[in-house]
Amino acid sequence: MMGPRIAALRKQAGLSQAELARRIRVSPSAVGMYEQGRREPSGEVLVALARELEVTTDYLLTGCTAL
Repeated sequence: MMGPRIAALRKQAGLSQAELARRIRVSPSAVGMYEQGRREPSGEVLVALARELEVTTDYLLTGCTAL
């Protein structure tokens, strides 16, 4: 599940859910739901998350850093 990865990366970056939400242009509750696995981000939001958290979309989706 990508939720725990999003939460860990967000905390590692020193961001609150509200700050990450502002940066990727979603609501803070959406970030919370992504982190809890209750909602999946759209493709556009997934790309924004990867950019803000400085990882690849592959890493967010699978946890793998290489093929």
